[in-house]
Amino acid sequence: MPNNQNTDKFKLQNIEISVTFKDIKNIHLSVYPPNGKVVISAPLRMRKDIVRVYTISKLSWIKKQREKLLKQEREANREFLDKESHYLFGKRYLLKILESKTKPSIQVKASSIILSVSKDTSKPKIRKHFDEWYKSELQIKADKIMNVAQKKMGLSNIKLGIRKMKTRWGSYIPGKKKVWLNSELAKKPIDCIEYIIYHELTHAFEKTHSNKFKSILSHHLPTWKEIRKKLNQLPTAHVDWEY
Repeated sequence: MPNNQNTDKFKLQNIEISVTFKDIKNIHLSVYPPNGKVVISAPLRMRKDIVRVYTISKLSWIKKQREKLLKQEREANREFLDKESHYLFGKRYLLKILESKTKPSIQVKASSIILSVSKDTSKPKIRKHFDEWYKSELQIKADKIMNVAQKKMGLSNIKLGIRKMKTRWGSYIPGKKKVWLNSELAKKPIDCIEYIIYHELTHAFEKTHSNKFKSILSHHLPTWKEIRKKLNQLPTAHVDWEY
């Protein structure tokens, strides 16, 4: 089966630009964390000089996004210690660790997240248990939002999955009719989760972030720009800046 893509690289003012030519209709520009890597996806038949001219026209925007990434507050690495701060759906909780001889469990009570775990449980195992707990909590909350959003947008039978994602809050797979959400969203406010779901479902109507895409999203979620701004300003380990 032929590989319908090829790659190229060039520099603009000491910024390296990675270009992948794919079987797509429109050019797409992204700036990725943590160091502002610039990636362009371009149609197969687009000439390299056209891509370069396009990139030059967006150079000011690229610099602004790279600056935002460098200034953005990052989440501190969690050590899973007593009274350590953890977040669930935008609310801050203090971790309370209880020794237990049974299998690890996590409960939320008032302003605490209570971790019941045996004394000899390793940090990697605790981290893995937290990751699975976040996925489960997000799945429950997101399923409800997804059902409402699909009905509102006239869609049906689109599945929802949760997984860790390095650079995106979500993605839509049209061939499988499936939306994936980044498990990190479990730490963010509910309206941010809602925004990502509506954003990905809008891709069922329009593949790119065109004016048509923005019009559809605005119709179903008028406040999406304000929510996106809030999400981008929150301390985070994962962000995708897109033009």
